[in-house]
Amino acid sequence: MSLRPTLDFLLHDWLKVESLQSRERFADHSRETFDAVLDTCERIAREKYAPFNRLVDTQEPHFDGEKVILPQATHDAYKAYGESGMLSAAQDYAIGGMQLPYTVEAAANAFFAMASVSIGSGMLTSGNANLLMVHGTALQKEVFALNEFSGRFSGTMCLSEPQAGSSLSDVTTRATPDGAGFESDALGARYRLKGNKMWISSGEHELSENIVHLVLAKIPDAEGKLVPGVKGISLFIVPKKLVDTQGQLTGERNDVALAGLNHKCGWRGTTNTLLNFGEGKYPVRGESGAVGYLVGKPGEGLRCMFHMMNEARIGVGMAATMLGMAGYYASLDYAKNRPQGRPSGAGGKDASQPQVRIIEHADIKRMLLAQKAYSEGALALALYSARLVDEQHTGTPEDADVARLLLEVLTPIVKSFPSEWCLEANSLAIQIHGGYGYTRDFPVEQYWRDNRLNMIHEGTHGIQAMDLLGRKVLMENGRGLQLLGERMLATAAKAQTDWGPEAAALRDALKQVGQATQQAWAGAEPAQALANAVPYLQAFGHTVIAWIWLDVASSLGPDNTPAAQGRRAACRYFFRYELPKIGAWLQVVASRDPTCADLPEEAF
Repeated sequence: MSLRPTLDFLLHDWLKVESLQSRERFADHSRETFDAVLDTCERIAREKYAPFNRLVDTQEPHFDGEKVILPQATHDAYKAYGESGMLSAAQDYAIGGMQLPYTVEAAANAFFAMASVSIGSGMLTSGNANLLMVHGTALQKEVFALNEFSGRFSGTMCLSEPQAGSSLSDVTTRATPDGAGFESDALGARYRLKGNKMWISSGEHELSENIVHLVLAKIPDAEGKLVPGVKGISLFIVPKKLVDTQGQLTGERNDVALAGLNHKCGWRGTTNTLLNFGEGKYPVRGESGAVGYLVGKPGEGLRCMFHMMNEARIGVGMAATMLGMAGYYASLDYAKNRPQGRPSGAGGKDASQPQVRIIEHADIKRMLLAQKAYSEGALALALYSARLVDEQHTGTPEDADVARLLLEVLTPIVKSFPSEWCLEANSLAIQIHGGYGYTRDFPVEQYWRDNRLNMIHEGTHGIQAMDLLGRKVLMENGRGLQLLGERMLATAAKAQTDWGPEAAALRDALKQVGQATQQAWAGAEPAQALANAVPYLQAFGHTVIAWIWLDVASSLGPDNTPAAQGRRAACRYFFRYELPKIGAWLQVVASRDPTCADLPEEAF
């Protein structure tokens, strides 16, 4: 099956993306230019990514003592992606961009995630550069961001540390002022960094001329002590190789050393590293300490980094979605071609009768429909959120503010729902294949392994849950949740005639979420309110996807093509099989059930 018809429907028939052409920034675009971008990315993904997905899984990156070795296919894919212009797709014409709507950019990148998420595309590099375009100085943009957009440099984000994990307040990497004397001092206040960073994707390779690390570190106070908590964190550009103010390599290696490669269950084609900053392996001007340039103001590093992290969370959600979609397509193809068993009921045990294809069994249809509901629903949500990004950047001030708040509330869902439920879709894809599913003769076991990382990438499930219940639904007196609720109710009203039971179910689900939110916090300490944050996240996510499916289904009108029939069935499936789960999830939230939180560790 091809992804393209689904993308075309969601972009044009549902989201009406052509309406963006009325805005000055996108005035040069048309359906033809959007289609040309999708055509190009689909072709590159088909030719440079998909054929090598298994190869990069089995030929993992390895370090030969001097450099990291990756398969030639990865180099070819990186070059093709860079030459496509997708790294700077949303940027201004003046710096070589296409001024493409983010909605179209996200859709185009879906082809790469589906073809081989393990090879990777440009999520971290473009996110790194986008951060610098907002928070960097003019020269930092010119020297680092523009070279990342061209593909000459690549980028990373360096947050976690071995002893701290996701607890960023506990990072101990320190940055001390380095005085003056470098010809590149105009790049920003120069510091020397010392510390270790863990789980750094694409932290070491030879794919690009240079690697631009964005590193969180703390600047010691006058007594040499690190400021506790996240308020003491600053952000630094730490290039693998030093550059001058024209962006040319000086020939000096920065004091950033690969300490080891992490060997993962999935995404094996992308290097994942432990990096040592300032250990002295590559001393700069005779001194240990990695040279770094301050981005923004001291102590505001986390605020700057969240610009990139929120982009990355949407990107991870899209990656998880497309892995779910890849598994769905693979298991659908298998189910259509695999004969096994006979129809249930009268005559079903007559061995003289020919076997039927497994897609004719009701339980196989159930598993296929579940995969479709999870994956296509998640894709619709991701593109809807991308459309909000365009609204935030190009809409009226009022519309932009609404989009900002909706994105605040939806981002934890865009990341978490696909990473949990499209992983479940991959599990169902294995189940449909039976014993063959857990062999390497078929791709579905790799899709599951690749997708299992996404519940951890860019903030674990628990972190997303606490962010949603502890901050996002409360911020600005709950206005974001209110705005989202208004959109859900508008969809229910629009769908009332043709989808009356589903519209009523959506209104009831929204009411349950609102009541549970209030009850969780009513007179509670944060620890009590947040003890069951993950069930809240699950219920909230299911409510959002139900809303998305109802909006999609109600937009179909009289269309009775097989594709429209499938979407209506996915909507009915989600409302009848999935949405009822939220009652159990929200019960423990509303009652602040202490079963888990109060159990002493000895009882385990």
